[in-house]
Amino acid sequence: MSEVLLRTHGLTRSFDQFKAVDGVDLELRRGEVYGFLGRNGAGKTTTLRMLMGILRPDRGEIELMGQRVRRVRAAQKQRLGYVSQEQVFYPWMTALELGRFVSGFYPDWDDAAFRRLLRVLDVPEDRKAAQLSGGTRMKLGLALALAHRPPLLILDEPTAGLDPVARREFLDILREQVRREGQTALFSSHLVGELEEVAHRIGILHEGRLRYQGSLDTLRQSVRRVVLEAPPEQLPPGLSLVRRELLPEGREARVLFGEPEAWTASAFAPEAVESLSLEHIFLAYARRSDES
Repeated sequence: MSEVLLRTHGLTRSFDQFKAVDGVDLELRRGEVYGFLGRNGAGKTTTLRMLMGILRPDRGEIELMGQRVRRVRAAQKQRLGYVSQEQVFYPWMTALELGRFVSGFYPDWDDAAFRRLLRVLDVPEDRKAAQLSGGTRMKLGLALALAHRPPLLILDEPTAGLDPVARREFLDILREQVRREGQTALFSSHLVGELEEVAHRIGILHEGRLRYQGSLDTLRQSVRRVVLEAPPEQLPPGLSLVRRELLPEGREARVLFGEPEAWTASAFAPEAVESLSLEHIFLAYARRSDES
């Protein structure tokens, strides 16, 4: 098994009476892109802000590169690269000036690498941050996050608001960084398609709880939809309910999770069992059975 770079234990955070994150156990391995998938409001940003030390967990611990802590400290942040949903820069600074400013926080800052990233990402060196488009600001944020070669990247909805070309460039750079530098990335998104392109494993978060964690292949093989005239009162051994779905003709379908051997042993007729796309699987996990 690959080395575990980040692990959380029962991570929990509430705001007043609302529990935004409820006992999340993540596990990221070195050299992988981990897709953190959930609809808006699922608790993804709150989780990432705890991993960055911006928020303190109410309960739970974080194990970061072998160190187990309650809250991530400044010295550990020097080994993290963070890209938030909204990049906030000093508006009067150019990209190069921002690089010089940020470099003071990171002993391992590589200015040559930063300039190379600006060229690759097509970010103007001498244009003020206030003059950059939203997509270019996001790419500048990525260059700043990568320039000190952190072992772990934490990306919070980094492609939100990007046009298709900028999104493609961003994903290509991320894929290349992980391949060439051996970095690990925790990539939060609500877009199934982009995570399907770059992620080695995913976690599906819904209403603050981690509903699934594992490989995309395992998820596709394990989750299927069963359409029956009369659904059984009890599910076959090894199968668990993900979601009930009402079909137009009044029949009920059930989206179920189970290991391949549990599906093989079930008595369902082959014609009643359907494979699902990753997007359909995500929707099944991210919606309650009473939602349309």
